[in-house]
Amino acid sequence: MASKRKIIRIDEEKCTGCGECIPNCPEGALQVIDGKARLVSDLFCDGLGACVGHCPTGAMTVEERPAEPYDESRVMENIVKAGPNTIAAHLKHLHDHGACDYYNDAVSYLKQHDIPNPESVHGHQSPLACGCPGSAVRDLALESAKAAAPAFGAPRTSRLRNWPIQLTLIPPSAPYLKGADLLISADCVGSSHPNFHEDLVSGRILIIACPKLDDADAYQEKLTSLFRQNSPKSVLVAHMTVPCCFGLVQLVKQAIADSGKTIPFAEVTVDVNGKQVK
Repeated sequence: MASKRKIIRIDEEKCTGCGECIPNCPEGALQVIDGKARLVSDLFCDGLGACVGHCPTGAMTVEERPAEPYDESRVMENIVKAGPNTIAAHLKHLHDHGACDYYNDAVSYLKQHDIPNPESVHGHQSPLACGCPGSAVRDLALESAKAAAPAFGAPRTSRLRNWPIQLTLIPPSAPYLKGADLLISADCVGSSHPNFHEDLVSGRILIIACPKLDDADAYQEKLTSLFRQNSPKSVLVAHMTVPCCFGLVQLVKQAIADSGKTIPFAEVTVDVNGKQVK
């Protein structure tokens, strides 16, 4: 009997069959059939959601449901037929999502079948000890040790203008939402960006959400209602560089479109060292 695990869900009403998701699924779990993207095999879908951030209509989400266990060996049988570039793309995909077990299984498969491990994939030739890029333990102080330490100055004050700040808890009727400049931020941004309050929160109403761990459909419905009722002056989305975080951008864009409102939109991308890269 199939057990529950994370796997891709495709909203056929939103899917246009553009095929943007296909190159971002080197495992071969997706195909465009009859004008729609289809999940052709549970066995080939690792549930890591690399395709989610590349869907221009927000049709891709990750859900937890009964599904056949992902089979890395079956996937590798198809991957190697496509050549070194596809092998490299697959390994990079697993590495970037912190899928340690899958990555190491893939490397073992290559060794067992005397297939070269492409040198272009981060130089990893041995088993990888890693974690999800969004939650992996990393000593960022050591990574930035060469940077000059900032001088101590006056204590900083919070620029927060509203409470609550979590999307689940914010009622669309909250008075501070009317005509406001909104900052919709992925949860991790506030802990990563050293000047989060000064650079992003200041002058804006803060809403935080996690596009990977929370209910994306419920969030989209709530944001649609929020935008429709309050006609925000602008929306700024802040998200991390980790792949699973890009889903927040499409979620907000789709909610704006569904609300029928014309709302200026912008986005900010932050890496795990706290650097604003976009």
